[in-house]
Amino acid sequence: MDLPSIQAIAAAIAIAIGVIAPALAIGKIGSASVEAIGRNPEATSKVQTAMILAIAFAEALAIYALVIALIIKFA
Repeated sequence: MDLPSIQAIAAAIAIAIGVIAPALAIGKIGSASVEAIGRNPEATSKVQTAMILAIAFAEALAIYALVIALIIKFA
């Protein structure tokens, strides 16, 4: 195997593994927030604000994985 194909495989593995945890976290956050709103509809705005903030932080992890994959691919 030559170096470019090894870099492509490494980048693919990095992004695949790096996206699994944020995807699971976003699913868990969404599930918990819907359950919390179902139990207490008056707290919708507070729950929604915390949910959006938590999803943004989880999504940042996926973006970091993408940056690492691009560094592996092009460096």
